[in-house]
Amino acid sequence: MSAPGALACDIAIAGGGLAGSLITLALHRLRPDLDVRLIEGETRLGGNHIWSFFDSDIADTHRWLLDPLIVHRWRGYDVRFPGHARTLDATYNSIESERLDAVVRATLAPASIMQGRCVDLTPNSITLDTQQRVSARHVIDARGPADLRLLDLGWQKFMGQKLRIKGGHGLTRPIVMDATVAQIDGYRFVYVLPFSADELFIEDTYYSDGPALPLPELRQRIADYAAEQGWTIDAVLREETGVLPVAMGGDFDAYWESGGESAKAGMRAALFHPLTGYSLPDAVALAVHLAERLGEPGTNITTLTRDWSRERWTQRGYYRMLTTMLFKAADGPDRYRILERFYRLSPGLIGRFYAGQSTIFDKMRILSGKPPVPIGRAIKALTSQYKKGRTA
Repeated sequence: MSAPGALACDIAIAGGGLAGSLITLALHRLRPDLDVRLIEGETRLGGNHIWSFFDSDIADTHRWLLDPLIVHRWRGYDVRFPGHARTLDATYNSIESERLDAVVRATLAPASIMQGRCVDLTPNSITLDTQQRVSARHVIDARGPADLRLLDLGWQKFMGQKLRIKGGHGLTRPIVMDATVAQIDGYRFVYVLPFSADELFIEDTYYSDGPALPLPELRQRIADYAAEQGWTIDAVLREETGVLPVAMGGDFDAYWESGGESAKAGMRAALFHPLTGYSLPDAVALAVHLAERLGEPGTNITTLTRDWSRERWTQRGYYRMLTTMLFKAADGPDRYRILERFYRLSPGLIGRFYAGQSTIFDKMRILSGKPPVPIGRAIKALTSQYKKGRTA
């Protein structure tokens, strides 16, 4: 029974970021009979972000959800390391948050998007800071991380700037990883996307033990990198920052419970690649899975999202082991050696790794040969995680 003055709907989604927006779009396509409300505290959906992915990250049967959002697309990308440089033949795509916002608003009825901050959330209701209450058959919480202290984490953190380059930059494909830069605060690399003949997105990225972002220093390092490449910055068109968790271990069930009793999506459901921190492939897969399963009688979406997320957490123990080796078995300035060695492997293996779909043979190949970290430290790091019971 709805409270007096409450808005009633079938599904209310708290959080209009990537995960929440994709679920809304999937439901609109596959379950147009449902009354769905997307609730976001900010004025724009998606925040201020650029999300990128390889074609191989997304199932062909799910591309209908992402294709309208893509604003940049390239064939091939480069990686650069002190002892190795390579061009890989794979298709790479980028989505800008402005495009996500525009597509969602053009797709949904205006009343389906509500602005307000959630001050109380239960499996069947959301109360906003405007005092409005939304009651729903199902509530999905996609507001971001729960209690990250319950996970053993390192951090992938970054600052990115979209720049206009005077006279153009000359790039035709992305540089997904340039680790020839000075190694500072852990493993550092620069990521470059050529958006047009004279526009670039340059991101300064770190795999660090702590989440702190020294913003003035990062801005200067981006400017220095551009200058080293011979590029003259004409204007800074946008700037974004991010701090993504990468997981060595943790208690999934405790983490899930720390986020409340409702169904969950995105980071709140621990849906991210343990080593890259990327959440877009999981966000797409869960959005389609939810929309398809809601057509089945008696579906409990809290159980559905918990079981789906736990299964992926369990399957990804191998990647958490690799994250442990990166952070615990290698000194910060030497972490790049692990990635340098990885990028000498086959393109198919690399693609499956990013998609979180490594085969048993891939896993054996990644660990075979001369290790890029001291074997004694690697064993000690893995043994320590095992003894803590935090690797599962």
